[in-house]
Amino acid sequence: MTPPTTVEPVWETPTRKNGDRLTPKTIVEKLDRFIVGQNPAKRAVAIALRNRWRRQRLEGKMREEVAPKNILMIGPTGVGKTEIARRLAKISDSPFIKVEASKYTEVGYVGRDVESMVRDLVELTKNMVKEEMEIEYRDQARALAEDRILDLLVPAPPVHSSGGGETRGSEETHFDSTREKFRRMLKEGKFDERMVEIEVQEKSMPMVEVITGNSMDDMDGNIKDMLGALMPQKKKRKKLKVPDAYKVVVREEAAKLVDQEKVVQEALDRAQNNGIIFIDEVDKITARQGMQGPDVSREGVQRDLLPIVEGSSVNTKYGIVKTDHILFIAAGAFHSAKPSDLIPEFQGRFPIRVELVSLTKEDFVRILKEPDNALIKQYMALLKTEDIDLTFTDDAIDEIAGMSATVNQRTENIGARRLHTITEKILEEISFDAPHLENKTIEIDAAYVQEKLNDIVRNEDLSRYIL
Repeated sequence: MTPPTTVEPVWETPTRKNGDRLTPKTIVEKLDRFIVGQNPAKRAVAIALRNRWRRQRLEGKMREEVAPKNILMIGPTGVGKTEIARRLAKISDSPFIKVEASKYTEVGYVGRDVESMVRDLVELTKNMVKEEMEIEYRDQARALAEDRILDLLVPAPPVHSSGGGETRGSEETHFDSTREKFRRMLKEGKFDERMVEIEVQEKSMPMVEVITGNSMDDMDGNIKDMLGALMPQKKKRKKLKVPDAYKVVVREEAAKLVDQEKVVQEALDRAQNNGIIFIDEVDKITARQGMQGPDVSREGVQRDLLPIVEGSSVNTKYGIVKTDHILFIAAGAFHSAKPSDLIPEFQGRFPIRVELVSLTKEDFVRILKEPDNALIKQYMALLKTEDIDLTFTDDAIDEIAGMSATVNQRTENIGARRLHTITEKILEEISFDAPHLENKTIEIDAAYVQEKLNDIVRNEDLSRYIL
């Protein structure tokens, strides 16, 4: 049984740790590996991230005075707004959450408190830190888990007593020898098919879900924590194969070794200084002049968001979190509204504004071919698991890009997301039959693409529903 590879833990604040090498130019280069075009937006987020690193190198009062320069991204759907923010967080190991501003304003629906976005960020950060700390103790946890599995495979013999003290006889010596033999066999995978029975903790508390609703998510979590502390942890016995049982026990042992108080402290610090909150669909909370009813509530949400974006203290179940240095990135299509429709105070909290442009056929060609996670590469890798060598000719890629651009113009423009829909349609038959195909080498050319899609693309009504 080969244990999984150990991953080096991150202990320093990630922005400090990575800051020397994450220059704005380097950040843009890393973003270029996954996102085509949109250079103004990439440069803006790169500078914002570098400024965060610069602030952490300041001393005293100046460090507290320097506020993050929040960003407003303006552009149609599917052009890369969310992906830029998400990749930025991944590059810098920053906690990242995405929320939709519109979910706080739906008519007839009691949305969540806007402060819940900060609580969600803290919860996510806490899980990140906990996982990192568990990784640091993974080797120690593996040793403990190995002993627990051996206890199941080779139960210890009863201890013999002589007079007032315990004596160790030949039976115990033989046991030690047998245990070491089993240890070697365990590491060699000789017991991978053996079943063992272990105790695992039950986490479910269904009665809490009954008494709480969607609008009480935070109360739901607090009640669960209180009941979890008051009620003893239930355990159940479960039969698993040795490798699966080993993984479960490793996680349990690592969790026992982690200092939970240290996890919380680190999580609060990292959320406050490194967190990124992406607020999507801010154009849908604008109050357009002359409108009544729902627009009033939209403006109200802006005013609710304002203290959080400006900098305030939010109470979470782990402690108080200050939002002064969280980086906020807002985004919206602004088709029927414009940024100036936002209330002035809210506008002022997003001093950096970047416009993302609609994608062209040439952009689609690059998106299909260039990024590390390009769609064509994904499908090739997926079908390779079925031993199928899938290739796309240049004219096929050009045809897919052209059809995507055409459908976007005729119907709703959903940007690069159209590529997913069209490519899935082209490969639907191959994906379905892949396990049974005798011909394991398949080339997709322009003729094949046209055969699968021409009739649909020509029929505008049909393409609205299928593509």
